[in-house]
Parts: sequence; structure tokens; C-alpha cells
Amino acid sequence: MMRIYTYSEARQKLSEVLKMSMTQEVLITRKDGSTFKILPQKKSTKSPFDVKGLDNNIVLDDILTAVKESR
Repeated sequence: MMRIYTYSEARQKLSEVLKMSMTQEVLITRKDGSTFKILPQKKSTKSPFDVKGLDNNIVLDDILTAVKESR
């Protein structure tokens, strides 16, 4: 079952709209006829700080030199 809200209804009942979108399709319509679908984002199991490192062969002396130059 799909649930359709007007923009004003969705704004007033945002918590309900978000909760409902977890189990069913939710659409929000505007007066100009544009329609938006609310979809829950899947939870990531990775940390946002878990980034791939760069392999650019920088040695400790290069890092220390860069820090000294930046001061």
C-alpha cells in the first residue's frame, strides 16, 4: 500500500511520514504537481572515517619537513 501526503501534511507529520516510509512507499505531492518519494537509507556497517589510504611513498622526513614549512 502506498501512502500519499500533501507537502503541508508531510511537514506537519514529518515523524509519522518517516516512520511510515520504513514499511511502505510514501509520496509527497506539491501544489504544482511535482511528486517526491521518501525512501529510507540503508545503514552502513562502515565508519565514515574508514577511508582508503593513499600509497604515495611519503617517508617520515617528508612529513616533518612539510609540518615545519607550514609553521
